[in-house]
Amino acid sequence: QVQLVESGGGLVQPGASLRLSCVASGRTFNSYDMGWFRQAPGKEREFVAKIRWSAGSTYYADSVKGRFTISGDNTKNTVYLRMNTLKPEDTAVYYCAARQRGTNWVETKVVEGDYWGQGTQVTVSS
Repeated sequence: QVQLVESGGGLVQPGASLRLSCVASGRTFNSYDMGWFRQAPGKEREFVAKIRWSAGSTYYADSVKGRFTISGDNTKNTVYLRMNTLKPEDTAVYYCAARQRGTNWVETKVVEGDYWGQGTQVTVSS
């Protein structure tokens, strides 16, 4: 059974940092890109960042560029999202996703062949 399990969310003050983790299991993900989406209350789900295991290439949404860093350890099948200088507008449920190469990450809905985690809550508030 394929599973993606996120952890590391929580309540922090503006300006603080968090690191989210996503452990993937149940199959090999060599032909997948891994990444993160988020969904704030009352808003549409949005893309945050993605990484390609083999090349280590990364891509970010403009709203998080320069503040968030995605990285991966393919020996542990784990993807990380380091979030610095958090803002209240970063408050959301963060979802880890594994998506087959060639799938457009602009698509925020679940696509056939995707694997998604259950999400972890990040709340940024003073």
